[in-house]
Amino acid sequence: MRNENEKAIIKTNYDDDSEGVIEGRNAVIEALRAGINIDKVFIVKGETDSTHRFIASSAREAGATVVEVDKRKLDSMSRTHAHQGVIAMAGYAEYVTIGQILDLAYEKGEEPLIVICDEISDPHNLGAIIRTSHAAGAHGVIIPKRRSSGAGATVVKASSGAIFHTAISRVTNISQAIRELKNAGVWVFGAAAGAGTALWESDFTCAAAFVIGSEGKGISRLVSENCDHIVNIPMNGQISSLNASVSAAILLFEAVRQRR
Repeated sequence: MRNENEKAIIKTNYDDDSEGVIEGRNAVIEALRAGINIDKVFIVKGETDSTHRFIASSAREAGATVVEVDKRKLDSMSRTHAHQGVIAMAGYAEYVTIGQILDLAYEKGEEPLIVICDEISDPHNLGAIIRTSHAAGAHGVIIPKRRSSGAGATVVKASSGAIFHTAISRVTNISQAIRELKNAGVWVFGAAAGAGTALWESDFTCAAAFVIGSEGKGISRLVSENCDHIVNIPMNGQISSLNASVSAAILLFEAVRQRR
């Protein structure tokens, strides 16, 4: 039986960055598989694709209403402009607490592995970070309530449905969240270009959380001061920094490598 904490976790608010709107075939399929309560599924009229038929039958079995609409209707509803002929409306979901993320790790007998997003405003980056976090087996992702992308339609699409299998905690204050993690025995590593210790020389086998900074400014000064360690990804080329989601992927899979 699925652990209730493993249900992801988006807040339904159709007027707030389309949170609760799920676009694209893979994202809708993963939402149904994850047990997300889907109220209604809109499918492009006249589509005979087997994937669309599978989505329609699965949605009906889950108790959702399936409505066939013109492509123009879906285009007008879409926020990602890549709906692939399918848009679903989630009936409910909620973010988890940091404590619940830690519980997920300990229930699996694993040291926590967490990603903290410090003001990641690009929803494509946030979605990619969530997707990578799930692929690496991270136990959760922490995002701030302000100055950050929420779990809207673009994030759902960019995560390819991984958001429905990832515990997301949305907190008021990132520095306070870091202190909570540290009090629980988690070591917090801030990622910064050209600063601190090279990630190859760092030990990520402990309970660890990685802080990934915003696309333009990186980690904020206050958040950086609250980290236990600052680490960098050694660069050999002329470009001095990496995309936020790429940095998260490198750090996470280095932790996976060390833990194995």
